[in-house]
Amino acid sequence: MVQLSSLAGDFALMLRAEWTKLRTVPGWVATAAGALLAILAVGLLGTAATNPNPVRTGLPVGPGGEAVNDSFSFVHRELSGDGTLTVPVLGLTSVTAQGPEGSSPGPVAEWAKAGIIVKAGLDQGSTYAAVTATGAHGVRWQHDYTHDAAGRPGRPTDAAPQWLRLTRTGDTVTGYDSADGEHWTRIGTARLPDLPGTAQVGLFTTSPETPEDTGTGTGLAPAVATGRFGPAVLSGGWAEDPGGPGGPDDGWTGSLVGTDAGTSGSYLPGATGGYARDAAGFTVTGAGDIAPVVGGPALAGGRVVENFLVGTFAGLTALAVVATGSATAEYRRGLIALTLAAAPRRGLLPLAKALPLAGVSLLVGTAAAALAVPLGTAWSTAHGFPVAAVPDAVTLRVVLGTGLLLADATVLALALGLLLRRAAPAIAATVAGLVLPYLLATSGTLPTGASEWLLRVTPAAGFAIQQSLPRLPQVSTLYAPASGHYPLPPWTGLAVLTAWAAAALLAAALLIRRRDA
Repeated sequence: MVQLSSLAGDFALMLRAEWTKLRTVPGWVATAAGALLAILAVGLLGTAATNPNPVRTGLPVGPGGEAVNDSFSFVHRELSGDGTLTVPVLGLTSVTAQGPEGSSPGPVAEWAKAGIIVKAGLDQGSTYAAVTATGAHGVRWQHDYTHDAAGRPGRPTDAAPQWLRLTRTGDTVTGYDSADGEHWTRIGTARLPDLPGTAQVGLFTTSPETPEDTGTGTGLAPAVATGRFGPAVLSGGWAEDPGGPGGPDDGWTGSLVGTDAGTSGSYLPGATGGYARDAAGFTVTGAGDIAPVVGGPALAGGRVVENFLVGTFAGLTALAVVATGSATAEYRRGLIALTLAAAPRRGLLPLAKALPLAGVSLLVGTAAAALAVPLGTAWSTAHGFPVAAVPDAVTLRVVLGTGLLLADATVLALALGLLLRRAAPAIAATVAGLVLPYLLATSGTLPTGASEWLLRVTPAAGFAIQQSLPRLPQVSTLYAPASGHYPLPPWTGLAVLTAWAAAALLAAALLIRRRDA
Protein backbone atom coordinates (compact mmCIF):
# COMPACT_ATOMS: atom_id res chain seq x y z
CA MET A 1 0.00 0.00 0.00
CA VAL A 2 2.87 2.36 0.85
CA GLN A 3 4.55 1.56 -2.47
CA LEU A 4 1.33 2.22 -4.35
CA SER A 5 0.88 5.54 -2.53
CA SER A 6 4.46 6.51 -3.35
CA LEU A 7 3.90 5.62 -7.01
CA ALA A 8 0.76 7.75 -7.15
CA GLY A 9 2.55 10.64 -5.48
CA ASP A 10 5.48 10.47 -7.89
CA PHE A 11 3.16 10.35 -10.88
CA ALA A 12 1.11 13.29 -9.59
CA LEU A 13 4.28 15.39 -9.32
CA MET A 14 5.34 14.41 -12.85
CA LEU A 15 1.88 15.17 -14.21
CA ARG A 16 1.85 18.59 -12.58
CA ALA A 17 5.30 19.38 -13.95
CA GLU A 18 4.32 18.41 -17.49
CA TRP A 19 1.11 20.43 -17.32
CA THR A 20 3.07 23.43 -16.11
CA LYS A 21 5.50 23.09 -19.02
CA LEU A 22 2.67 22.82 -21.53
CA ARG A 23 0.73 25.88 -20.37
CA THR A 24 3.74 28.13 -19.83
CA VAL A 25 5.32 27.81 -23.28
CA PRO A 26 3.68 30.63 -25.29
CA GLY A 27 4.34 29.01 -28.65
CA TRP A 28 2.60 25.80 -27.64
CA VAL A 29 -0.41 27.66 -26.24
CA ALA A 30 -0.67 29.78 -29.40
CA THR A 31 -0.39 26.72 -31.64
CA ALA A 32 -3.12 24.89 -29.72
CA ALA A 33 -5.40 27.92 -30.06
CA GLY A 34 -4.47 28.12 -33.72
CA ALA A 35 -5.50 24.50 -34.15
CA LEU A 36 -9.03 25.35 -33.05
CA LEU A 37 -9.22 28.30 -35.45
CA ALA A 38 -7.73 26.23 -38.26
CA ILE A 39 -10.40 23.54 -37.90
CA LEU A 40 -13.11 26.17 -38.08
CA ALA A 41 -11.59 28.24 -40.88
CA VAL A 42 -10.69 25.37 -43.20
CA GLY A 43 -14.00 23.61 -42.65
CA LEU A 44 -16.14 26.70 -43.24
CA LEU A 45 -14.09 28.14 -46.12
CA GLY A 46 -14.23 24.77 -47.83
CA THR A 47 -18.04 24.97 -47.89
CA ALA A 48 -18.38 28.69 -48.54
CA ALA A 49 -19.56 28.46 -52.15
CA THR A 50 -23.07 29.28 -53.31
CA ASN A 51 -24.92 26.52 -55.12
CA PRO A 52 -25.50 27.54 -58.78
CA ASN A 53 -28.55 25.24 -58.71
CA PRO A 54 -29.85 25.92 -55.22
CA VAL A 55 -32.02 23.36 -53.48
CA ARG A 56 -34.33 25.15 -51.10
CA THR A 57 -36.56 22.33 -49.91
CA GLY A 58 -33.90 20.30 -48.11
CA LEU A 59 -33.96 16.57 -47.55
CA PRO A 60 -36.92 14.88 -45.85
CA VAL A 61 -36.37 13.98 -42.21
CA GLY A 62 -37.67 10.76 -40.68
CA PRO A 63 -39.16 10.25 -37.21
CA GLY A 64 -35.70 9.46 -35.80
CA GLY A 65 -34.20 12.74 -37.00
CA GLU A 66 -32.28 11.22 -39.93
CA ALA A 67 -32.37 12.38 -43.56
CA VAL A 68 -34.47 9.96 -45.58
CA ASN A 69 -35.31 9.06 -49.15
CA ASP A 70 -39.09 8.72 -49.31
CA SER A 71 -40.10 8.32 -52.96
CA PHE A 72 -42.50 5.71 -54.33
CA SER A 73 -45.64 5.14 -56.36
CA PHE A 74 -48.60 4.65 -54.04
CA VAL A 75 -52.12 3.29 -54.59
CA HIS A 76 -53.88 4.14 -51.37
CA ARG A 77 -56.99 4.83 -49.37
CA GLU A 78 -57.55 7.00 -46.34
CA LEU A 79 -58.70 4.64 -43.63
CA SER A 80 -59.59 5.24 -39.99
CA GLY A 81 -59.28 3.03 -36.96
CA ASP A 82 -58.07 -0.56 -36.95
CA GLY A 83 -58.11 -3.10 -39.75
CA THR A 84 -56.21 -5.44 -42.04
CA LEU A 85 -55.00 -5.27 -45.66
CA THR A 86 -54.09 -8.50 -47.47
CA VAL A 87 -52.72 -8.84 -51.02
CA PRO A 88 -50.66 -11.29 -53.10
CA VAL A 89 -47.64 -9.89 -54.97
CA LEU A 90 -47.54 -11.72 -58.32
CA GLY A 91 -44.39 -10.25 -59.84
CA LEU A 92 -41.62 -7.65 -59.60
CA THR A 93 -39.77 -6.49 -62.73
CA SER A 94 -37.49 -3.60 -63.60
CA VAL A 95 -36.40 -1.28 -66.39
CA THR A 96 -32.78 -0.14 -66.12
CA ALA A 97 -31.06 2.72 -67.94
CA GLN A 98 -28.67 1.71 -70.69
CA GLY A 99 -27.65 5.24 -71.65
CA PRO A 100 -29.17 8.50 -72.94
CA GLU A 101 -30.66 6.79 -76.01
CA GLY A 102 -33.05 4.55 -74.18
CA SER A 103 -33.70 1.86 -71.67
CA SER A 104 -34.32 -1.84 -71.57
CA PRO A 105 -35.53 -4.56 -69.24
CA GLY A 106 -32.78 -5.38 -66.82
CA PRO A 107 -32.09 -7.25 -63.63
CA VAL A 108 -34.33 -6.16 -60.80
CA ALA A 109 -32.53 -3.95 -58.32
CA GLU A 110 -31.83 -6.07 -55.25
CA TRP A 111 -33.74 -3.66 -53.02
CA ALA A 112 -36.58 -2.86 -55.41
CA LYS A 113 -39.81 -3.14 -53.41
CA ALA A 114 -43.44 -3.99 -54.08
CA GLY A 115 -45.61 -4.28 -51.02
CA ILE A 116 -48.22 -2.84 -48.68
CA ILE A 117 -47.83 0.06 -46.30
CA VAL A 118 -49.63 2.10 -43.65
CA LYS A 119 -48.32 5.66 -43.51
CA ALA A 120 -49.21 8.74 -41.51
CA GLY A 121 -49.71 10.76 -44.69
CA LEU A 122 -48.31 11.59 -48.10
CA ASP A 123 -45.67 13.93 -46.67
CA GLN A 124 -42.14 12.67 -47.14
CA GLY A 125 -40.55 11.53 -43.90
CA SER A 126 -43.80 10.65 -42.15
CA THR A 127 -44.00 7.56 -39.98
CA TYR A 128 -44.87 4.23 -41.63
CA ALA A 129 -44.76 0.45 -41.46
CA ALA A 130 -44.60 -1.84 -44.49
CA VAL A 131 -44.27 -5.47 -45.48
CA THR A 132 -42.78 -5.83 -48.94
CA ALA A 133 -41.38 -8.23 -51.52
CA THR A 134 -37.92 -7.28 -52.79
CA GLY A 135 -35.80 -7.95 -55.84
CA ALA A 136 -33.23 -10.20 -54.17
CA HIS A 137 -33.86 -10.32 -50.41
CA GLY A 138 -37.25 -11.98 -50.11
CA VAL A 139 -40.01 -10.47 -48.01
CA ARG A 140 -39.00 -7.72 -45.58
CA TRP A 141 -40.71 -6.04 -42.65
CA GLN A 142 -39.64 -2.40 -42.46
CA HIS A 143 -40.75 0.62 -40.49
CA ASP A 144 -39.65 4.20 -39.86
CA TYR A 145 -36.83 3.93 -42.44
CA THR A 146 -34.13 2.36 -40.27
CA HIS A 147 -35.80 -0.87 -39.11
CA ASP A 148 -35.64 -4.04 -41.20
CA ALA A 149 -36.39 -7.74 -40.62
CA ALA A 150 -36.44 -10.71 -42.98
CA GLY A 151 -39.45 -12.82 -43.93
CA ARG A 152 -39.85 -15.53 -46.57
CA PRO A 153 -37.11 -15.83 -49.22
CA GLY A 154 -37.65 -15.51 -52.96
CA ARG A 155 -38.88 -13.00 -55.53
CA PRO A 156 -42.61 -13.17 -56.34
CA THR A 157 -43.84 -14.83 -59.55
CA ASP A 158 -47.22 -15.96 -60.88
CA ALA A 159 -46.32 -19.51 -59.93
CA ALA A 160 -45.05 -18.56 -56.46
CA PRO A 161 -46.62 -15.30 -55.27
CA GLN A 162 -45.67 -13.64 -52.01
CA TRP A 163 -48.78 -13.12 -49.89
CA LEU A 164 -48.53 -10.09 -47.62
CA ARG A 165 -50.72 -8.90 -44.76
CA LEU A 166 -50.59 -5.79 -42.61
CA THR A 167 -52.74 -5.29 -39.50
CA ARG A 168 -53.23 -2.12 -37.48
CA THR A 169 -54.41 -2.10 -33.85
CA GLY A 170 -54.20 1.37 -32.33
CA ASP A 171 -50.64 2.60 -32.76
CA THR A 172 -49.34 -0.96 -33.25
CA VAL A 173 -48.81 -2.37 -36.74
CA THR A 174 -47.93 -6.00 -37.49
CA GLY A 175 -46.66 -7.53 -40.73
CA TYR A 176 -47.23 -11.11 -41.94
CA ASP A 177 -46.31 -13.19 -44.97
CA SER A 178 -47.58 -16.44 -46.45
CA ALA A 179 -46.86 -18.85 -49.31
CA ASP A 180 -50.52 -19.69 -49.94
CA GLY A 181 -52.70 -17.00 -48.38
CA GLU A 182 -53.94 -19.45 -45.77
CA HIS A 183 -51.08 -20.08 -43.36
CA TRP A 184 -49.52 -16.86 -42.06
CA THR A 185 -46.25 -16.09 -40.28
CA ARG A 186 -45.72 -12.92 -38.29
CA ILE A 187 -42.52 -11.14 -39.38
CA GLY A 188 -42.55 -8.19 -37.00
CA THR A 189 -44.50 -5.67 -34.96
CA ALA A 190 -43.89 -1.95 -34.60
CA ARG A 191 -45.36 0.67 -32.32
CA LEU A 192 -45.82 3.97 -34.18
CA PRO A 193 -46.88 6.63 -31.64
CA ASP A 194 -47.08 9.31 -34.35
CA LEU A 195 -49.50 7.34 -36.54
CA PRO A 196 -52.79 9.31 -36.66
CA GLY A 197 -56.19 7.74 -36.28
CA THR A 198 -56.82 8.21 -39.99
CA ALA A 199 -53.87 7.03 -42.09
CA GLN A 200 -53.02 6.26 -45.71
CA VAL A 201 -53.07 2.52 -46.43
CA GLY A 202 -52.33 0.75 -49.68
CA LEU A 203 -49.92 -0.74 -52.25
CA PHE A 204 -46.58 0.71 -53.30
CA THR A 205 -43.65 0.08 -55.64
CA THR A 206 -40.23 1.72 -55.68
CA SER A 207 -36.69 0.99 -56.86
CA PRO A 208 -33.34 2.57 -55.98
CA GLU A 209 -30.64 2.96 -58.59
CA THR A 210 -28.83 -0.30 -59.18
CA PRO A 211 -25.05 -0.89 -59.27
CA GLU A 212 -23.63 -1.61 -62.73
CA ASP A 213 -20.21 -2.16 -64.25
CA THR A 214 -19.32 0.99 -66.21
CA GLY A 215 -16.09 -0.38 -67.69
CA THR A 216 -14.00 1.90 -65.49
CA GLY A 217 -15.53 0.81 -62.21
CA THR A 218 -18.88 0.34 -60.55
CA GLY A 219 -21.55 2.98 -60.98
CA LEU A 220 -25.26 3.39 -60.31
CA ALA A 221 -27.84 3.04 -63.08
CA PRO A 222 -31.35 4.53 -62.79
CA ALA A 223 -34.06 1.91 -62.48
CA VAL A 224 -37.86 1.84 -62.38
CA ALA A 225 -39.69 -1.17 -60.96
CA THR A 226 -43.15 -2.55 -61.63
CA GLY A 227 -45.04 -4.63 -59.09
CA ARG A 228 -48.05 -6.76 -60.01
CA PHE A 229 -50.60 -7.29 -57.26
CA GLY A 230 -53.65 -9.49 -56.99
CA PRO A 231 -56.90 -8.17 -55.49
CA ALA A 232 -56.43 -6.10 -52.34
CA VAL A 233 -58.69 -7.32 -49.54
CA LEU A 234 -59.64 -5.05 -46.64
CA SER A 235 -61.05 -6.57 -43.47
CA GLY A 236 -61.82 -5.69 -39.90
CA GLY A 237 -62.58 -2.02 -39.39
CA TRP A 238 -61.34 -1.28 -42.91
CA ALA A 239 -63.86 -3.55 -44.65
CA GLU A 240 -66.32 -0.86 -45.75
CA ASP A 241 -65.91 0.20 -49.41
CA PRO A 242 -67.77 3.44 -50.30
CA GLY A 243 -68.72 2.23 -53.78
CA GLY A 244 -68.68 -1.49 -53.14
CA PRO A 245 -65.74 -3.82 -53.78
CA GLY A 246 -64.20 -3.06 -57.15
CA GLY A 247 -66.72 -0.36 -57.89
CA PRO A 248 -65.80 2.89 -59.66
CA ASP A 249 -65.79 4.79 -56.38
CA ASP A 250 -64.29 2.28 -53.99
CA GLY A 251 -61.81 4.80 -52.60
CA TRP A 252 -58.51 3.76 -54.20
CA THR A 253 -56.40 6.52 -55.73
CA GLY A 254 -52.85 6.83 -57.05
CA SER A 255 -50.14 9.26 -55.93
CA LEU A 256 -46.44 9.76 -56.57
CA VAL A 257 -44.70 10.42 -53.26
CA GLY A 258 -41.41 12.27 -53.84
CA THR A 259 -39.93 14.02 -56.86
CA ASP A 260 -38.29 10.94 -58.41
CA ALA A 261 -41.11 8.47 -57.82
CA GLY A 262 -42.35 8.62 -61.41
CA THR A 263 -39.15 8.11 -63.38
CA SER A 264 -35.43 8.33 -62.89
CA GLY A 265 -35.16 11.21 -65.36
CA SER A 266 -34.58 11.39 -69.11
CA TYR A 267 -32.40 8.26 -69.06
CA LEU A 268 -35.60 6.22 -68.82
CA PRO A 269 -37.96 7.54 -71.48
CA GLY A 270 -41.41 6.08 -71.17
CA ALA A 271 -40.78 4.60 -67.71
CA THR A 272 -43.55 6.58 -66.08
CA GLY A 273 -44.67 5.94 -62.57
CA GLY A 274 -48.31 5.27 -61.82
CA TYR A 275 -50.79 2.42 -61.63
CA ALA A 276 -53.29 0.48 -63.63
CA ARG A 277 -56.18 -1.65 -62.46
CA ASP A 278 -58.22 -4.50 -63.90
CA ALA A 279 -60.24 -7.42 -62.62
CA ALA A 280 -57.05 -9.29 -61.69
CA GLY A 281 -55.72 -6.55 -59.40
CA PHE A 282 -53.23 -3.68 -59.61
CA THR A 283 -50.02 -2.94 -61.51
CA VAL A 284 -47.90 -0.24 -59.81
CA THR A 285 -44.75 1.33 -61.30
CA GLY A 286 -42.36 3.59 -59.37
CA ALA A 287 -38.80 4.57 -58.52
CA GLY A 288 -36.86 5.91 -55.56
CA ASP A 289 -36.67 4.25 -52.16
CA ILE A 290 -38.09 4.30 -48.64
CA ALA A 291 -34.92 4.31 -46.57
CA PRO A 292 -32.38 6.51 -44.78
CA VAL A 293 -30.08 8.64 -46.94
CA VAL A 294 -26.68 6.95 -46.93
CA GLY A 295 -25.15 8.92 -49.81
CA GLY A 296 -25.48 8.32 -53.53
CA PRO A 297 -28.12 9.98 -55.75
CA ALA A 298 -30.42 10.83 -52.82
CA LEU A 299 -27.73 13.20 -51.55
CA ALA A 300 -26.92 14.78 -54.93
CA GLY A 301 -26.23 18.48 -54.43
CA GLY A 302 -26.27 18.10 -50.66
CA ARG A 303 -23.74 18.00 -47.86
CA VAL A 304 -23.08 15.92 -44.78
CA VAL A 305 -21.86 16.87 -41.33
CA GLU A 306 -18.29 15.70 -41.93
CA ASN A 307 -17.94 18.21 -44.80
CA PHE A 308 -17.64 20.90 -42.13
CA LEU A 309 -14.85 19.04 -40.34
CA VAL A 310 -12.25 18.78 -43.12
CA GLY A 311 -10.23 21.28 -41.09
CA THR A 312 -9.50 18.44 -38.67
CA PHE A 313 -6.41 17.71 -40.75
CA ALA A 314 -5.07 21.23 -40.19
CA GLY A 315 -5.80 21.06 -36.47
CA LEU A 316 -4.22 17.62 -36.24
CA THR A 317 -0.99 18.86 -37.82
CA ALA A 318 -0.82 21.88 -35.50
CA LEU A 319 -1.35 19.74 -32.40
CA ALA A 320 1.22 17.23 -33.65
CA VAL A 321 3.74 20.08 -33.68
CA VAL A 322 2.95 20.82 -30.02
CA ALA A 323 3.14 17.13 -29.07
CA THR A 324 6.43 16.43 -30.79
CA GLY A 325 7.82 19.66 -29.37
CA SER A 326 6.87 18.53 -25.90
CA ALA A 327 8.64 15.21 -26.55
CA THR A 328 11.82 16.51 -28.22
CA ALA A 329 12.50 19.98 -26.80
CA GLU A 330 14.28 18.61 -23.73
CA TYR A 331 16.48 16.37 -25.88
CA ARG A 332 17.30 19.28 -28.19
CA ARG A 333 18.23 21.58 -25.32
CA GLY A 334 20.03 18.96 -23.25
CA LEU A 335 17.52 19.18 -20.39
CA ILE A 336 16.24 15.62 -20.50
CA ALA A 337 18.75 14.51 -17.88
CA LEU A 338 17.26 16.99 -15.39
CA THR A 339 13.74 15.79 -16.19
CA LEU A 340 14.70 12.16 -15.65
CA ALA A 341 16.57 12.99 -12.47
CA ALA A 342 13.41 14.60 -11.11
CA ALA A 343 11.36 11.62 -12.24
CA PRO A 344 12.95 8.45 -10.90
CA ARG A 345 10.04 6.41 -12.24
CA ARG A 346 10.99 7.33 -15.76
CA GLY A 347 8.70 4.72 -17.32
CA LEU A 348 5.75 6.89 -16.28
CA LEU A 349 7.11 9.99 -17.99
CA PRO A 350 5.43 9.35 -21.40
CA LEU A 351 2.04 8.93 -19.71
CA ALA A 352 2.57 12.10 -17.66
CA LYS A 353 3.34 14.00 -20.85
CA ALA A 354 0.45 12.40 -22.75
CA LEU A 355 -2.41 13.18 -20.38
CA PRO A 356 -2.20 17.02 -20.48
CA LEU A 357 -1.70 16.97 -24.25
CA ALA A 358 -4.64 14.61 -24.75
CA GLY A 359 -6.85 16.77 -22.53
CA VAL A 360 -6.01 19.95 -24.45
CA SER A 361 -6.54 18.21 -27.80
CA LEU A 362 -9.85 16.76 -26.66
CA LEU A 363 -11.02 20.24 -25.66
CA VAL A 364 -9.79 21.86 -28.88
CA GLY A 365 -11.32 19.23 -31.15
CA THR A 366 -14.66 19.06 -29.36
CA ALA A 367 -15.05 22.85 -29.19
CA ALA A 368 -14.10 23.30 -32.84
CA ALA A 369 -16.51 20.60 -34.02
CA ALA A 370 -19.30 21.94 -31.81
CA LEU A 371 -18.95 25.30 -33.57
CA ALA A 372 -18.21 24.05 -37.09
CA VAL A 373 -21.24 21.76 -37.43
CA PRO A 374 -24.03 24.30 -36.73
CA LEU A 375 -22.23 27.16 -38.50
CA GLY A 376 -21.53 25.04 -41.57
CA THR A 377 -25.09 23.72 -41.62
CA ALA A 378 -26.57 27.22 -41.42
CA TRP A 379 -24.25 28.60 -44.12
CA SER A 380 -24.83 25.68 -46.51
CA THR A 381 -28.60 25.76 -46.11
CA ALA A 382 -28.70 29.51 -46.69
CA HIS A 383 -26.66 29.11 -49.90
CA GLY A 384 -28.73 26.38 -51.49
CA PHE A 385 -26.96 23.21 -50.29
CA PRO A 386 -29.26 20.90 -48.32
CA VAL A 387 -27.56 19.20 -45.39
CA ALA A 388 -28.43 15.62 -44.51
CA ALA A 389 -29.98 15.72 -41.04
CA VAL A 390 -28.78 13.18 -38.50
CA PRO A 391 -30.13 12.22 -35.06
CA ASP A 392 -28.83 14.23 -32.11
CA ALA A 393 -26.95 11.18 -30.83
CA VAL A 394 -25.00 11.01 -34.10
CA THR A 395 -24.14 14.71 -33.95
CA LEU A 396 -22.93 14.26 -30.37
CA ARG A 397 -20.80 11.27 -31.41
CA VAL A 398 -19.25 13.19 -34.31
CA VAL A 399 -18.47 16.25 -32.16
CA LEU A 400 -17.06 14.33 -29.21
CA GLY A 401 -15.39 11.86 -31.57
CA THR A 402 -13.50 14.67 -33.28
CA GLY A 403 -12.03 15.62 -29.91
CA LEU A 404 -11.11 12.01 -29.15
CA LEU A 405 -9.61 11.62 -32.63
CA LEU A 406 -7.31 14.60 -32.02
CA ALA A 407 -6.46 13.37 -28.53
CA ASP A 408 -5.38 9.98 -29.91
CA ALA A 409 -3.44 11.61 -32.75
CA THR A 410 -1.63 13.89 -30.31
CA VAL A 411 -0.64 10.98 -28.10
CA LEU A 412 0.63 9.12 -31.16
CA ALA A 413 2.70 12.15 -32.21
CA LEU A 414 4.11 12.49 -28.69
CA ALA A 415 5.11 8.82 -28.59
CA LEU A 416 6.78 9.05 -31.98
CA GLY A 417 8.65 12.13 -30.78
CA LEU A 418 9.94 10.25 -27.75
CA LEU A 419 10.96 7.30 -29.90
CA LEU A 420 12.66 9.32 -32.63
CA ARG A 421 13.92 12.24 -30.45
CA ARG A 422 13.55 14.63 -33.38
CA ALA A 423 10.47 16.74 -34.13
CA ALA A 424 10.56 16.77 -37.93
CA PRO A 425 10.74 12.98 -38.41
CA ALA A 426 8.08 12.51 -35.72
CA ILE A 427 5.69 14.95 -37.43
CA ALA A 428 6.36 13.30 -40.79
CA ALA A 429 5.68 9.86 -39.29
CA THR A 430 2.41 11.07 -37.75
CA VAL A 431 1.22 12.51 -41.06
CA ALA A 432 2.34 9.37 -42.91
CA GLY A 433 0.40 7.15 -40.51
CA LEU A 434 -2.78 9.21 -40.26
CA VAL A 435 -3.23 11.54 -43.21
CA LEU A 436 -1.53 9.72 -46.09
CA PRO A 437 -3.58 6.47 -45.78
CA TYR A 438 -6.75 8.53 -45.55
CA LEU A 439 -5.94 10.48 -48.72
CA LEU A 440 -4.97 7.36 -50.64
CA ALA A 441 -8.10 5.50 -49.52
CA THR A 442 -10.63 8.26 -50.22
CA SER A 443 -9.15 9.65 -53.44
CA GLY A 444 -10.41 6.77 -55.56
CA THR A 445 -6.94 6.04 -56.94
CA LEU A 446 -6.77 2.62 -55.28
CA PRO A 447 -9.08 -0.36 -55.74
CA THR A 448 -11.89 -0.48 -53.19
CA GLY A 449 -10.40 -3.52 -51.45
CA ALA A 450 -7.03 -1.85 -50.94
CA SER A 451 -8.67 1.37 -49.76
CA GLU A 452 -10.76 -0.50 -47.20
CA TRP A 453 -7.68 -2.39 -46.02
CA LEU A 454 -5.89 0.92 -45.34
CA LEU A 455 -8.86 2.18 -43.33
CA ARG A 456 -9.01 -1.00 -41.29
CA VAL A 457 -5.42 -1.43 -40.13
CA THR A 458 -3.72 1.98 -40.20
CA PRO A 459 -4.24 4.83 -37.72
CA ALA A 460 -6.39 6.52 -40.38
CA ALA A 461 -9.18 4.14 -39.31
CA GLY A 462 -9.88 6.67 -36.57
CA PHE A 463 -11.51 9.07 -39.02
CA ALA A 464 -14.49 6.70 -39.13
CA ILE A 465 -15.67 8.37 -35.92
CA GLN A 466 -16.66 11.41 -38.00
CA GLN A 467 -18.91 9.53 -40.43
CA SER A 468 -22.47 10.74 -40.00
CA LEU A 469 -24.38 8.62 -42.54
CA PRO A 470 -25.02 4.96 -41.69
CA ARG A 471 -23.89 1.90 -43.62
CA LEU A 472 -27.01 -0.28 -43.78
CA PRO A 473 -27.35 -3.69 -45.43
CA GLN A 474 -30.94 -2.94 -46.50
CA VAL A 475 -30.00 0.23 -48.42
CA SER A 476 -28.32 -0.09 -51.79
CA THR A 477 -25.52 2.33 -52.74
CA LEU A 478 -21.79 2.31 -53.44
CA TYR A 479 -20.29 1.66 -50.01
CA ALA A 480 -16.66 2.60 -50.61
CA PRO A 481 -14.11 4.98 -49.06
CA ALA A 482 -14.19 7.10 -52.22
CA SER A 483 -17.88 7.77 -51.60
CA GLY A 484 -17.39 8.56 -47.92
CA HIS A 485 -18.05 5.19 -46.30
CA TYR A 486 -15.59 3.55 -43.92
CA PRO A 487 -15.25 -0.22 -43.66
CA LEU A 488 -15.33 -0.14 -39.83
CA PRO A 489 -18.08 1.21 -37.55
CA PRO A 490 -17.27 4.64 -36.02
CA TRP A 491 -16.21 3.50 -32.55
CA THR A 492 -14.33 0.49 -33.89
CA GLY A 493 -12.36 2.72 -36.22
CA LEU A 494 -11.48 5.04 -33.35
CA ALA A 495 -10.44 2.00 -31.28
CA VAL A 496 -7.90 1.10 -33.99
CA LEU A 497 -6.31 4.54 -33.70
CA THR A 498 -6.39 4.31 -29.90
CA ALA A 499 -4.59 0.98 -30.08
CA TRP A 500 -1.87 2.49 -32.28
CA ALA A 501 -1.43 5.43 -29.89
CA ALA A 502 -1.35 3.16 -26.83
CA ALA A 503 1.17 0.79 -28.44
CA ALA A 504 3.44 3.66 -29.44
CA LEU A 505 3.24 5.17 -25.95
CA LEU A 506 4.06 1.81 -24.36
CA ALA A 507 7.04 1.42 -26.69
CA ALA A 508 8.23 4.88 -25.69
CA ALA A 509 7.87 4.02 -21.98
CA LEU A 510 9.86 0.80 -22.39
CA LEU A 511 12.57 2.53 -24.40
CA ILE A 512 12.94 5.47 -22.04
CA ARG A 513 13.45 3.04 -19.15
CA ARG A 514 16.28 1.25 -20.94
CA ARG A 515 18.30 3.94 -22.63
CA ASP A 516 20.27 6.85 -21.26
CA ALA A 517 19.12 10.42 -21.72
